[in-house]
Amino acid sequence: MNTKEIGDFGENAAVKYLSDLSYRILKRNFRLKCGEIDIIAKDGGCIVFVEVKTRRSNLFGEPSEYVDSRKQSRIKKAAACYTDIENNDIRFDIVEVFYAEKNGGSVINKINHIKNAF
Repeated sequence: MNTKEIGDFGENAAVKYLSDLSYRILKRNFRLKCGEIDIIAKDGGCIVFVEVKTRRSNLFGEPSEYVDSRKQSRIKKAAACYTDIENNDIRFDIVEVFYAEKNGGSVINKINHIKNAF
């Protein structure tokens, strides 16, 4: 799989995972010049902005470690364009998707959901 296919695989896995937890998916791949958000979902009354990181392993660090302060700032700016942050219950989560390639396809090994990641 190329990088885009890996990212799409991880985002699809994260959407299924969140949907199974009764999150309502509002938007995927929300993009603006100032930043992008992989998934925007609703968890009860809370709007959740989700960054998805997909990796085969944590050999080079945890996937969440790649959501540095610069990336967090871009996500927050995009979130501010999506909603009025001051008057809404919001949260920023990271979903780490670990996968393996087996029999010519990809399978999910593990999903780690970090609520209130930043």
